[in-house]
Amino acid sequence: MASPDTDRAVRARQPHDDGGHSAPRPGPIDLAIHVSFYVLLATSTARYLTYHGVSGRFVVVAALVAALAALYAVTALLSGRGGVWQPWVWPVLTTWAVLVWLAPSFAWCAFPMFFLCTRAFSTRTAYLVVGVLAVLTSIAFFTFSGRTEWAVLIGPLCTGALVVIAYGQIERDGRERVRLVEQVAEAKSRLAETERAAGVLSERERLAREIHDTVTQGLTSALLHLEAADAAWDLPSSPAREEVGIATASLRENLAETRNLVHYLSSPNLDTQSLGTALLGAARGYVPTAQVRVIGEPQPVPPDVGHALLRITQSAVSNVARHAAAQTVGVTLTYLPSAVALDVFDDGVGFDPTAVGNPSAEGGFGLPAMRQRVRALGGELTVESTPGEGTVVAAQIPFERAPE
Repeated sequence: MASPDTDRAVRARQPHDDGGHSAPRPGPIDLAIHVSFYVLLATSTARYLTYHGVSGRFVVVAALVAALAALYAVTALLSGRGGVWQPWVWPVLTTWAVLVWLAPSFAWCAFPMFFLCTRAFSTRTAYLVVGVLAVLTSIAFFTFSGRTEWAVLIGPLCTGALVVIAYGQIERDGRERVRLVEQVAEAKSRLAETERAAGVLSERERLAREIHDTVTQGLTSALLHLEAADAAWDLPSSPAREEVGIATASLRENLAETRNLVHYLSSPNLDTQSLGTALLGAARGYVPTAQVRVIGEPQPVPPDVGHALLRITQSAVSNVARHAAAQTVGVTLTYLPSAVALDVFDDGVGFDPTAVGNPSAEGGFGLPAMRQRVRALGGELTVESTPGEGTVVAAQIPFERAPE
């Protein structure tokens, strides 16, 4: 989408019907040209009256002056309103030529008309018309001076050439400026499209992480407890009722998490309790015996950092409950001078971190999602594990994100 400045620049240079010549819309320069034309026309008329009076050709000259003034006014008015005004230039030039033939002093009006022609016609046509006007003006001045002033013969020719060359350069510079503005607007439009696409992709990834760390993990926990209850249902002193109760509580919590996800994906309970307490509740939602230890002086953390630590804890402890067969699960929250660190460890079966596959319908999304969360906040996440020796998931996130 082009910017408003580009639209104005393009509208200011519309092609004409006579050959595609673009001219700027009327502005202060055009007003000065029109005013100078009428000043020169009035001055030439006054001089004619001074030297010739009202006798002889005065009636014809006065009629031509009135016609020229009216035709020029129509041309100026139409050009100011954006109408088709170029055809009116020809009657103006014809009337002026007849007037100069009758009274050479009116040749002074040619100089404003040099600019008028450069605006009205295409470049080649403007060169030809201005050249003819300059020749007629030179002849008129030379005749008017008694054929003694050679400077007046050369002056209009040079002036016409300078006007055409200067105005042509202005035209080229203006077209180049419009082209550059259009290129900048197009580049901005492409950049905006790229940013929107990147934003959509980032939001999809964020939603995937949120769903994985809330709905998926909660349902998995509830499923594990229900499966345990089913396996122990008929045993003496069966803990099935306790397992069903835990699953029910997990489903309730998962329902609350889903509602939070719908309502702007807000982190649960971080506004009403400490981060350590929230992490303990998140961990025990999957492993009831999980412990949380806080090291250092607790201090406020940015909401996005607390939210990420909570989701990482949920994802890591859920993985422990599903895969590790651990007896001990611990979470350590460490407040550093400029960062906060989280360690989730267990004494389970462990695994080879380098052998983790890509995410699929069966799982494998947890570790990549945790890494994306931490990297998005300018932190680092490491996973240390060896088969048979447990696992440690460690994340460290600065309080303030470093500039990219």
